[in-house]
Amino acid sequence: MVRSASIDEATDARGHTLPPLSDLSALPWRRLAARAIEPNGYYLPGWESAVDASAHGRTGASALAASNEAADLIGLLPVISLKRACGIPLPGLVSAEPYGTLCTPLLDRDAAEDAAAKLLDEARRAGQHALIVRTVSLDGAAMQAVTAVLQRQGLRPHVLKSYLRASLDATRDADELLREALSTKKLRQLRRLRNRLADHGAVQFGVARTAQDVAAELETFLKLEASGWKGKRGTALLQDDGDVAFIRRAAVALAECGQCEIVTLRTGDTPVAAAIVVRHQDRAFYFKIGIDEHYAKYSPGVQLTLELTRHLCADPAIASADSTTSPGHPMIDPIWRGRFAIGDVLIPLQKNDPVVSLIHAALISRQFVLKQARRAVHLVRGHHGKSA
Repeated sequence: MVRSASIDEATDARGHTLPPLSDLSALPWRRLAARAIEPNGYYLPGWESAVDASAHGRTGASALAASNEAADLIGLLPVISLKRACGIPLPGLVSAEPYGTLCTPLLDRDAAEDAAAKLLDEARRAGQHALIVRTVSLDGAAMQAVTAVLQRQGLRPHVLKSYLRASLDATRDADELLREALSTKKLRQLRRLRNRLADHGAVQFGVARTAQDVAAELETFLKLEASGWKGKRGTALLQDDGDVAFIRRAAVALAECGQCEIVTLRTGDTPVAAAIVVRHQDRAFYFKIGIDEHYAKYSPGVQLTLELTRHLCADPAIASADSTTSPGHPMIDPIWRGRFAIGDVLIPLQKNDPVVSLIHAALISRQFVLKQARRAVHLVRGHHGKSA
């Protein structure tokens, strides 16, 4: 584990440092999460503490935190240095990636703007010139509070990149929603595939909720994920000691608070698909899915997602679900037709600051280089595929 880096990366000439995230007490963090103006299951203490403790390449974050006069925690954003996040040796902080693709800060709903202002002030005290919040909900209540504070200070955020992400309106009737999302022909085809899957054994959808059941079904998920293409690529959670330690700790910790479920689809006694679902306030977060590719012709991932849609829509405690996927996801986008804007935002901390301009230019340049590199990889893969 790396701990010294988090102490060194946010220090100014006067010696002010941001504390390690690991020093933050769980109780005030949980209280803030319960009062957050906008849910983010990936910054819950049970989840992000586990990420910070062992997840590969994601340990050693610092706590950008804000408290009120009564010393209650009212704002939190886990951060790392711009140098560590992007290789740019300039004074900036970047939201720590919590494994799930959402970095919306936790802000107290009764003091959101005060919390946002104090977070920015704390970053300034640490000698920083900019704060970059990655994968944040651009139109959400947290970002609205940050923008309002910046406007009063004569500053404005810069959106570095953005895209629309699939989401589910869980207040609607599931079958009506699915009929609108998928054609009658597609639904009929999926029913036929489910019936063919049932030839191998009765199809059952299960939900693990207790800490004991979640721990057991998590192992089912891990094996399924590792058995598929992620395992072949070497990116399955089970293939890295730190990553698997993180998810085992996080899933159980959240389940103890009613904030994690493992959903599983079985044919007879054989699991064919499983997924991890995180819950925060009235929102669910569809984290990861694993399938048995021996049953791929029956579309087990889609079948599981249809059942999960019905499960979430039937739950009065859930109003919406975030797919937490990349744009244009081929499986989830056709099913969950809701969309909301996600983006990376550069927040300047000083007016007319040439250092911020340098940071902005460096980030744009980095994005361009990464885009070109990805394009080159696709071209090489396509060329090899044709050659084969």
